[in-house]
Amino acid sequence: MNWMLKSVAPLLVLALMACGGAPPAEESMPEPEAAPAASGPSYPMFELDPDWPQLPNNWVTGEVSSVSVDGRDHIWVLQRPHTVPEENRENAAPPLLEFDDTGAFVNAWGGQADGYDWPWNEHGLFVDHDGHVWIGGNNPTGRTPQSQVEDNMLLKFTNTGELVLQIGGRDLGTGNLTTDSVRKSAEMFVYEPTNEVFVADGYGNRRVIVFDADTGEFKRMWAAFGKEPSDTEPEADPDDPNGPPWFGTVHAIEVSNDGLVYVGDRNNSRIQVFDLEGNYQRQVFVNPDEGRSLTCAGMAFSPDPEQRFLYVADQANLHIHVLDRQTLEVLDTWGELGQAPGDFDALHHIAVDSKGNLYTAEAQRNHRAQRFLYTGMSQ
Repeated sequence: MNWMLKSVAPLLVLALMACGGAPPAEESMPEPEAAPAASGPSYPMFELDPDWPQLPNNWVTGEVSSVSVDGRDHIWVLQRPHTVPEENRENAAPPLLEFDDTGAFVNAWGGQADGYDWPWNEHGLFVDHDGHVWIGGNNPTGRTPQSQVEDNMLLKFTNTGELVLQIGGRDLGTGNLTTDSVRKSAEMFVYEPTNEVFVADGYGNRRVIVFDADTGEFKRMWAAFGKEPSDTEPEADPDDPNGPPWFGTVHAIEVSNDGLVYVGDRNNSRIQVFDLEGNYQRQVFVNPDEGRSLTCAGMAFSPDPEQRFLYVADQANLHIHVLDRQTLEVLDTWGELGQAPGDFDALHHIAVDSKGNLYTAEAQRNHRAQRFLYTGMSQ
């Protein structure tokens, strides 16, 4: 039986939401007006900002793997210069681009240099509460012939590109039991109250691993359902409605203000929720019955203090799902396959600013980031 056809009954489609950066302003998302009972709950609505962003110098971006928002509402975009088509390679933008809240270009930096192991295939990005920029990679992928070295590092920089900390390094780390490195990690999230970085260590390993955000000291780790990580897959019952007992690809991770860790298990089309210590709380399947199963690629929370809404990037089916974070009820779904502005192809990581605007990254094909302006609540 297909794992994805065994969803947990009323929770058929779910979504997560990830917001990089410092705590949002409380007035950013107004309280919704009460909707008529027959119309169902209200949910945030968006429209495309066709003029965002503004790239200087005739720069061209390659695959855009991730986006994050800092405490100033500056938007950070991570892209892969080596994927810019050869005819445009001389105009390839640097890997990391910073824009202000209007979309105006601010700064750019990144790439191979002495003193640290920059990833060969840029993947995860997060800007923490102190403005530090965290970056990871997932080489080799089968599409990156430039190098076969493994991106087994996390890098922490100042917002001007000075190295602060490196955890792991190229070709370091041998598996799910290694505690001093990652292996082709997908995303990270720094939780301010504990000053810990939670890592979706999901391309080479199948776990969540947590480090001290200042020293890089290992703190703890866990696998699916809060089990101990292992390099041996446990036996699986194909008829188990809970799905496989292991993570597929741990691709997204967010920590809510109330101390819950949301883990996007992309290849199993589900989100698992844990407490800060890795104790399993619950899971939901995200759109498991439409098309392909890679539905949980990115997550972000709405910027209100309660983080009432959870947004999930459905990579396979090219949707944004809007969920009630408490009930995990799907309130809205939008987006479709295409190359036109506002459409998606290879939808990847997402982020939200303090005003509630939503940012998307598209890898592999459309090679772009987009902004969707928050326009208010549905009626």
